[in-house]
Amino acid sequence: MHILSIIRIVGLLVALFSSTMLLPAMVAFGYRDGGGAEFVSSFLIALLLGVLLWFPNRYHKKELRSKEGFLIVVLFWTVLGSVGAVPFLLGDVPSMSVSEAFFESFSGLTTTGATVLTGLDNLPKAFLFYRQLLQWLGGMGIIVLAVAILPLLGIGGMQLYRAEIPGPVKDTKVTPRIAETAKALWFIYLLLTMLCILAYWLAGMTLFDAICHSFSSLSIGGFSTHDDSIGFFNSPAINLVTVCFLLIGSINFGLHFMVFTHTPVRLLSYLRDPEVKVFLGIQLFLFLFCAAVLLQHNHYEHWQETLNHALFQSVSLGTTTGYSTTSYADWPAILPMMLMFSSFIGGCAGSTGGGIKVMRFMILFMQGVRELKRLVHPRAVYTLKLGRKAVSDRIVEAVWGFFAAYIILFVLFMLALIATGMNEVTAFSAVAATLTNVGPGLGDVASNFSGISAVAKWILILAMLFGRLEIFTLLVLFTPAFWRS
Repeated sequence: MHILSIIRIVGLLVALFSSTMLLPAMVAFGYRDGGGAEFVSSFLIALLLGVLLWFPNRYHKKELRSKEGFLIVVLFWTVLGSVGAVPFLLGDVPSMSVSEAFFESFSGLTTTGATVLTGLDNLPKAFLFYRQLLQWLGGMGIIVLAVAILPLLGIGGMQLYRAEIPGPVKDTKVTPRIAETAKALWFIYLLLTMLCILAYWLAGMTLFDAICHSFSSLSIGGFSTHDDSIGFFNSPAINLVTVCFLLIGSINFGLHFMVFTHTPVRLLSYLRDPEVKVFLGIQLFLFLFCAAVLLQHNHYEHWQETLNHALFQSVSLGTTTGYSTTSYADWPAILPMMLMFSSFIGGCAGSTGGGIKVMRFMILFMQGVRELKRLVHPRAVYTLKLGRKAVSDRIVEAVWGFFAAYIILFVLFMLALIATGMNEVTAFSAVAATLTNVGPGLGDVASNFSGISAVAKWILILAMLFGRLEIFTLLVLFTPAFWRS
């Protein structure tokens, strides 16, 4: 294990991350409503920490193996999540405890969207912008941007990319070189962010709100600059823009790249992808089911309002974003629970969405069908296929292993929360909200997480990390074999 090389890389990443503190400082300077000094101080602290980690080890350049890649990714999210809490700790408005500051920072960087803050409408613009920026950076993973730069410094990038990119098929690269892959993914991400800003602005948002909400929409994060979330704007047009970009952000960015690089752009390529078809089918079912139940119960006065809220909330929860236009917890009991379970499916592999991923559920379903066929025809040979591509048994085994680990961790986290005194419904939804990175829960965490204990917050921070790093990337560090030479 090349410990000094790893420390050097983490130092570079922290120094790079420190520069992001200057953006909210500039926002504070423009609006002059507070927060500027905290972010300048945070920039200096983060930069100093990065230099202290990098400078003594600047000559330790070793090619990374897979195990070092996993360790760097885990350290990356842990260290940057901790450094990201510094502005919240330094600020008087909002005034936050240590556990609250770390919770908010990790929730932003992991794009979970769970918050401990209230009174967002009255907070300094710099802090509002910073929360959204954390989600935007975490959405694609700052480390994917970093691997476009670190190879120039003599650091192999593919090991980091394999550990960071979500989904069961981690060896697929958009372009032959990892640096070009990272650049391509970030180009698409930036382009879609700019289009989202423009769409929000044309739909009626202020430029500040358009920028902030584009950050949390493309990242499938869910943070907002208002306590009422997207419901603050009370605009069907803004709701529709949000739904469109949530769906876009939940689709494999490798597929986005393939579509955008074709001349002319072939939008039908999306509908030819088997995972996208299943994903859109799930979203359509959730919308129609929610609309039917709400109409049956006459929950809203007008059918247009029913369709508006049903579409928005089903997509928001189904893509693990967590925006809201209304309190879905007050809907007929079947809907909140169904939407909470839908967040376990989440977005497509290679997207910024959370959850287990649609592709994994497709493989689990096909494997279940294959086993039923084998009961009828024990000697027959059945091949699993996604579209025209065969799925190897190694991938099927990995998916089953992931699913088993996911369920076991979910149960352990839920029991840990119950042990802190939390009731069963709140504990279940809190773990579901953080492990799937969806954000809002049910029960006592339906609106925010400020009312839970400090111990419960630390437990959920760990759940966020497991969810963002897709279980195995973090879990492998707890195996003795990982630390053997």
